Amino acid sequence: MNTADLGLPVAVPSTALFTDQYELTMLQAALRAGTADRRSVFEVFTRRLPEGRRYGVVAGTGRVLDAVENFRFDETILGFLRNRGILDEPTLAWLADYRFRGDIWGYPEGEVYFPGSPIMRVEGTFAEAVLLETVILSILNHDSAVAAAASRMAVAAGDRPLVEMGARRTHELSAVAAARAAYLGGFHTTSDLAAGFRYNIPTVGTSAHAFTLLHDSERDAFTAQVETLGSGTTLLVDTFDVAEAVRTAVEVAGPGLGAVRIDSGDLLLVAHRVRQQLDELGAEKTKIVVTSDLDEYAIASLAAAPVDAYGVGTQLVTGSGHPTCSMVYKLVARADSDAPDAPLRAVAKKSMGGKTSVGGRKWAARRLDEDGVAEAEVVGTGPVPEELADRQLLVPLVRGGEVVAREPLDAARTRHIAARAGLPLSATQLSRGEPVLPTEYA
Repeated sequence: MNTADLGLPVAVPSTALFTDQYELTMLQAALRAGTADRRSVFEVFTRRLPEGRRYGVVAGTGRVLDAVENFRFDETILGFLRNRGILDEPTLAWLADYRFRGDIWGYPEGEVYFPGSPIMRVEGTFAEAVLLETVILSILNHDSAVAAAASRMAVAAGDRPLVEMGARRTHELSAVAAARAAYLGGFHTTSDLAAGFRYNIPTVGTSAHAFTLLHDSERDAFTAQVETLGSGTTLLVDTFDVAEAVRTAVEVAGPGLGAVRIDSGDLLLVAHRVRQQLDELGAEKTKIVVTSDLDEYAIASLAAAPVDAYGVGTQLVTGSGHPTCSMVYKLVARADSDAPDAPLRAVAKKSMGGKTSVGGRKWAARRLDEDGVAEAEVVGTGPVPEELADRQLLVPLVRGGEVVAREPLDAARTRHIAARAGLPLSATQLSRGEPVLPTEYA
């Protein structure tokens, strides 16, 4: 099963080589040592949030499920590994039959997280679970970074719509994933047609400055666009003189002009001037869309401006200065033998420089105060306290190798809105601060 079962049109190709070579060489050594079949538990977490951030956003879970399901070593891939001399024949033979048959638990997509939160837990033999490290981290680190930036921008924008338009500022495949994560985080539409095709995200777009420059006059360009797309279109008015362009736009499209877009200059000042001019021309219902290297701080600074929508590109798809969440994938428990009933032993890395981790298979729950507002992220390895039993955060995603939690993207989008609303009000402040919830270990 893959996302095609939700009516999505593109299947995910094999993800087997979306990995680092050392995962395969560890597998080979473990097979030879007889330790490859030991039951193991790996967890994904981050030791800290990006500086100044109050919460993180879990994004990419649906893509992880596709990636795990499609982690297959076909003859072409095995031939590549053989020809490079990376692995021996017994290991290649083992990989030929590889299927992840373990269990995966995780925070549901759209949920928020904090330092130490066990965002995803992968359980299986060491051999089958260790191979998934890189592909899981690459997806979660990228998508969660974009979703966190999108969430902050959505808070800053309030009720005003946000357009994702960052495809030209990142890798062509990353652009599709970024649009998905942005939509989850609160954006309303994307300019990227591949994202619309793949994930059924609403798409928008009209024209760029090149279209205006193509024509002999701005009036000719506006006329061509209106005749093709109708008076409800959005006209770009900052190619030459903004005031003259607004006047021409209303003359061409009439007072029913859908919107004008401003892509340069002092957006606060220009937006006020354009709003006044549109009203004077009788186009009171014409909206104003602003673009031009916006981030959450720029969006917040325009809160009092007569702006109706924002288009965001570079800062969004690069995580607004934090393009990764620094998530790691660590072995936290393993059995002493390959016997199915062998008990798990907690293990953890001990090192200098803040790279320590907490061993043991963990649960996580969010404690609420008397008003129902979250007050702490509680993480533990023993029995779950009775008062937290119905507040646990991890849900089953894969059981016995079968995906059990695939869902539409809109479900994760709705979940994020609810999760963010359940945090203290200070979570939505853009000023720098500590995580809004402390992480407590039980």
